[in-house]
Amino acid sequence: MTVYFIGAGPGDPELLTIKAARVIGECPVCLYAGSLVPEAVVACAPEGALVMDTAPMTLDETHGQIVEAHAKGQNVARVHSGDPSLYGAIAEQIRRLKVAGIDYQIIPGVPAYAAAAAALGTELTVPEVAQSIILTRMSMKSTGMPAGETLENFAKTGATLAIHLGIRAMREIERQLAPYYGEDCPVAVIYRVGWPDQLIIRGTLMDVREKARAAKITRTALILVGPALAENHGFPDSALYDAARPHVLRPKAAVNS
Repeated sequence: MTVYFIGAGPGDPELLTIKAARVIGECPVCLYAGSLVPEAVVACAPEGALVMDTAPMTLDETHGQIVEAHAKGQNVARVHSGDPSLYGAIAEQIRRLKVAGIDYQIIPGVPAYAAAAAALGTELTVPEVAQSIILTRMSMKSTGMPAGETLENFAKTGATLAIHLGIRAMREIERQLAPYYGEDCPVAVIYRVGWPDQLIIRGTLMDVREKARAAKITRTALILVGPALAENHGFPDSALYDAARPHVLRPKAAVNS
């Protein structure tokens, strides 16, 4: 018996990986986070499978379902949004599985920041503009952040920031980031990326808060911040495909005629 932690992607059922769909389709028990994973994602569960929305359940209750399935020799599809390695709350589940001697595997999924970049039609790492992405979140009512993992510290790098759980802390985000990125730094708020009601709001550190407020966005939004989001920043072409720069797969430099 195995518990499969499955990344369902950001919401679009078509972004489910082939492996994830196959495993869901083979498991007689499917536990999915219904607040972030649409029912369409787990519609491929086999006929007669136990399919449960874990949104109203506690950790003890979900683990109890897994223990019951283990006793029956039934594999479990534990379906999370995005990629389970990012804010998936799987570490605490894995800890309990190890104590209980229950096997598990992790199947990755499309993370929200990647789906958001696709929705924006942009690249988050632009030559000589930004070559790093920092994935972080705001504390709000969630577990506190470790010492040193602050927006101010991250802002000093100038990297592209992908901020989760921050839509209710836009004023604080603005306050901490503006001194480093500048008030006119581009920002994108992507609400329910991959869902039918997806909404994208573009702005700057100084005006995006009011735009999000006007749209009445209060939850389920990812915030991207950084100069890489600018539509015109005059960046140079990547050296990867530069005809004058040979590499191991293109050993000879092109000669201008």
